[in-house]
Amino acid sequence: MQLPLLHHLLDLVYPRTCAACGREPGRGGRHVCWDCRTRMDILGGALCRVCGDPVEAETGHAFTCSSCAGHRPHFDLARSAARYRRPLNAVLQAFKYRSMACLAADLTPLLAACVGVHYGRVRFDALTYVPLHRLKERERTYNQAGLLARALSRLNGFPPVANCLRRVRPTPTQTGLSAFQRRANVRDAFRVTMPEWIRGRTVLLIDDVMTTGATVNECARVLRKAGASGVYVATVARG
Repeated sequence: MQLPLLHHLLDLVYPRTCAACGREPGRGGRHVCWDCRTRMDILGGALCRVCGDPVEAETGHAFTCSSCAGHRPHFDLARSAARYRRPLNAVLQAFKYRSMACLAADLTPLLAACVGVHYGRVRFDALTYVPLHRLKERERTYNQAGLLARALSRLNGFPPVANCLRRVRPTPTQTGLSAFQRRANVRDAFRVTMPEWIRGRTVLLIDDVMTTGATVNECARVLRKAGASGVYVATVARG
């Protein structure tokens, strides 16, 4: 059975709605409508050259934000596809909290475009992702960052996924915490499971959202400590 016909038949039985606005998303098996996709606030223009934090005004020169200038992150660079604003934040919340794992197919092209634009000249040995604690993953039934990483690895030109990180203790949600509290919350929460393999390799670390960068920075710290030669970060959204 051809894929478009299969999508049509499934839509008759299980009608799709856009994860952001609730309207019919149209053909193609997607779960985000074209209007919501075009309204996503894609990041461009002036960014911090290290963490990718957007700058509201054009600087005319390479810019390093005060956070990166004061405490150089353990990752080489971090970049995000779009701002964590509507409609993208609604899609990511559905992906993360409403068991809509199918949204990985809608979000992966954003992530792939981000990597292509910012890391086109970097040769990655592997993709990895920010892990959930086993209790949280059991409750949610999947890790959204892992789904994104595996979907990205299936695209041409991307390396395989290496499950080289483990979250060794549960951490409270980062929501509502200050930057200092976020760093303390995730300190020593991760461990490298393949230290011999990771040594000397360049890794692309995937997550769904980056806010202050505390979580990805802690992952990068332990990867660097294990001997990774490079750690680059890519996320769908920047909070």
